[in-house]
Amino acid sequence: MRSLSLFAVIHATFNAVGRHRNDPRGVGQVAAIVGAVVLLIAMLALGGFFLYQSLPGNSGSSVSANASGAAAEGETPKGAFYVRVIGESSRVFVRVPGGDVLHDQDVRQGSSLRYADIPEGGLEVTIGDPSAVELYVNGSERDIADRGPDYSFTIDG
Repeated sequence: MRSLSLFAVIHATFNAVGRHRNDPRGVGQVAAIVGAVVLLIAMLALGGFFLYQSLPGNSGSSVSANASGAAAEGETPKGAFYVRVIGESSRVFVRVPGGDVLHDQDVRQGSSLRYADIPEGGLEVTIGDPSAVELYVNGSERDIADRGPDYSFTIDG
């Protein structure tokens, strides 16, 4: 009889534990999970978009590594705005006044930057090392070699 009472105690103890059952998910919990997944996908998409935009070659300008191609000796470079680096390198920053940044990179020796058209609002340009570049605006050369570092100027559109 004693074994029966022990069995009854063990059975009663484990019967109370039983299987655990998850509480059903409420509408708020499901909405929070869906919102988190949508937010994650949106952040990944925006990150990919901005990464793509920051890669070289995705702006409205053309950067050429061949200095002799567009501006050979005695030939005037074509385009509304043209910069060719003749020194070691120079930072070139170009943007629409109060708006989009079109170019913000170091341009190395032998490379050039050309804009065929100047936007209606014009362009704000900053040249990091003016003595290292040749600059042409609307086909005519501007001598900025004697200017200080980070020389800035505006080109009217």
